[in-house]
Amino acid sequence: MTRRIRWAALAAMLATTTLAARADERLEGIACRSVHLGYPGEAGSAFHNEITVRESAPGTYFMVCGWDKGYFGIQELANGKKLIIFSVWDSESDDPNAQKPENRTKLLHQDEKLRVKRFGGEGSGGQSFYDYDWKVGETYRFMVSSKVDGDRTEYTGWFHHPEENAWKKLVTFSTITGGRDLGGYYAFIEDFKRDRDSATRARRAEFSNAWLKTVAGKAVPLTKARFTADSNPVMNIDAFAKDGRFTLVTGGETKNEHAKLREIMEIPADPAAAAPEALELPSGATP
Repeated sequence: MTRRIRWAALAAMLATTTLAARADERLEGIACRSVHLGYPGEAGSAFHNEITVRESAPGTYFMVCGWDKGYFGIQELANGKKLIIFSVWDSESDDPNAQKPENRTKLLHQDEKLRVKRFGGEGSGGQSFYDYDWKVGETYRFMVSSKVDGDRTEYTGWFHHPEENAWKKLVTFSTITGGRDLGGYYAFIEDFKRDRDSATRARRAEFSNAWLKTVAGKAVPLTKARFTADSNPVMNIDAFAKDGRFTLVTGGETKNEHAKLREIMEIPADPAAAAPEALELPSGATP
């Protein structure tokens, strides 16, 4: 993966960079266009989202819970291996060694099966990997929670493990934020294989049951999302809201038949809907 993930985060929050735009334009015919959902929402302490992948291909990232300091989701690697990835930024530099040690992302908790390392090339920070053979057609639940600690914020990645029927706390990273709460919510699909053939393969996923726990402790459903994309100019992309879900599609024979870029989509709020129990899980590193 490259700086395009960092750009995807910014694009989903309606910010772009000239360098990223030029890089994305050069991917025409080489990679599927990255497509995003940006969820409007106030500052919070937890963000819950669910995904059902309908079509995948090697070299795909289905990012489920993104925020202004990191991203959390599932990948199918170029060799077909599948895993969960959770990353937190500590700087805008692409050099993982540029940040002073005391200013770097700190690891506060990790599951015993988790692999952790520093990353660069798209900003720098802490990154973790959890091997999990997720399936097309199955629905998976994710949540990121946060806890402010002075000028840092602790971000925890939670995954509802279907086989164990329980929420698993995978990892907690702490990073300097100036004491900022969770914010800037988004999701996306990215093709990182980029070998021309990958551009001919469609990727499709449904995102549902998105909820925010505000700083005041109120559970709020996220029923609106803006459809955006990177600067790759191809238009075999699509998005729509139906049956309580937002769908993103990119690549292959996809046609832009529904939402137009930058259009805000909405699903009807269900007054009887119950907030996910995950929103009551503890934030940060403390169990």
